[in-house]
Amino acid sequence: MTTSLKQLLVHLDATPQAAQRLEAACRIGQVHGAAVTALYAVTPSFVALPFAPEIGSGVAASLHELDEELHTRARAAFDKALAAPGMKAAWAEVDNDPVMGVFAQQALYADLLVLGQATPAGERADGVPADFVESVLVSSGKPALVLPYIGAPSIIGETVVVAWKPTREAARAVSAALPLLQRAAQVHILSWSDGDEAVGGEGLSLGGYLALHGVKAIWHRETQVPDLLGELLLSRAFDLEADLLVMGCYGHSRAREWVLGGTSRTVLRSMTLPVLMAH
Repeated sequence: MTTSLKQLLVHLDATPQAAQRLEAACRIGQVHGAAVTALYAVTPSFVALPFAPEIGSGVAASLHELDEELHTRARAAFDKALAAPGMKAAWAEVDNDPVMGVFAQQALYADLLVLGQATPAGERADGVPADFVESVLVSSGKPALVLPYIGAPSIIGETVVVAWKPTREAARAVSAALPLLQRAAQVHILSWSDGDEAVGGEGLSLGGYLALHGVKAIWHRETQVPDLLGELLLSRAFDLEADLLVMGCYGHSRAREWVLGGTSRTVLRSMTLPVLMAH
């Protein structure tokens, strides 16, 4: 039986990339019969500034005008996207800071999030923290489709590459991606692990799991994990002409800070294709 997504949540801001995310989410929503909600969530300009007691009412008013301008721009892009045939989505917005916490809470009620790769260093990203993607992934526990800053292909999920190792994060990513994997023309599994622990009798496996869900996969097995796995994953995905990479998002706590593992950090920094991640 084919699995379907029923609720998508898209992150909106005032950048051109936000409109691309909305369009991609609406196209996925069309295929799956899913509801799409676009949530405008940016940190107010006044909050983003370093604390300065001398900031007066005039400066505060100017910052408020800037926020209103960004909001108006985002709403106009939303309305323009929905003017195209078949595009359907609901508008929502975060009223107060902290926006990241509110977005993560709203994410709890979605099957899949549609987020954007962080803006490259040196380019302005109004009101969106650089660690927005990883923070939402960790806080909500929900899977996210992250679209590259340079833009996404018109079709996502025709040729899919799954980065597999027997971990919780990778398993959650595969489960979240099932609705897309079941509709893909080709699914490639890239595996650099030594495999599962030995189990007597008829044990379970990823191949068996996918087959039960109607997914035929092509396996590419290697036993030794390379030092630069993130770069190799992106290179293999390019060679296979993939339009989607599915992988776990790995990290660890350091005091009260969450730090990405090397592979996840590399992919999020250097990605040129959509990546479906789960933590």
